[in-house]
Amino acid sequence: MIFQIEMAPRALADLATLDEIAARRIAGKLRFFAAQQNPLRFAKRLTGSAQGEYRFRVGDYRILFDVNRSRVITILFILRVKHRREAY
Repeated sequence: MIFQIEMAPRALADLATLDEIAARRIAGKLRFFAAQQNPLRFAKRLTGSAQGEYRFRVGDYRILFDVNRSRVITILFILRVKHRREAY
């Protein structure tokens, strides 16, 4: 299965506000998750969250995202990148 990552403008803005080390670490983890056969095994399903269906944890940061599945390509649509105290 092929996985693509698409980022919402708000997620790109969140990432741009982070320090360079944190931003690089998050970008590297996103590439790692996209390369996996089943990246959702690293994710936690969120209940009652208006910001996303799933989340990845990268240190103190949370990557909130939805999954869009088509026949061939699954898209991890990154909605927000927030510090854990602000994510929920």
